[in-house]
Amino acid sequence: MSVTESTLYPSVIAQETIALGNLFFFDNYVIAEFHEGVNISYENFKESKVLMKKYFGNRKFGFIGNRINSYSIVISEAPLFNETFKNLSAYATVTYNAFAEKVFDVENHFFKFNKKNFTCLLESTNWVEKTLKNQY
Repeated sequence: MSVTESTLYPSVIAQETIALGNLFFFDNYVIAEFHEGVNISYENFKESKVLMKKYFGNRKFGFIGNRINSYSIVISEAPLFNETFKNLSAYATVTYNAFAEKVFDVENHFFKFNKKNFTCLLESTNWVEKTLKNQY
């Protein structure tokens, strides 16, 4: 389910469309819905990085990858992402099929974030909010 079709949509502070897809910003987290077939690298993720810095600054924040489409991440660049996003405190992925869940399992071995997978968008936002609240 896309953010635009969910009960979360009225709470969106800002919606940004970038080359990779759509970013929906909330008070303490962002939900990313990347386009079908994109290959996310550290280089092409810079636009997202700039926007996250704009909305969150150095505050702790959460990131939710809402995988309504199939896309890939350059795993070999995971150390660059780990180093860059030191204030990322909760990373949730929402998957809608078994293949996407397996991709999450593989990615989980490379990314050093506090990361959890969900099959429901609302459950992912609840976890992110609770995780962030417990860190303050």
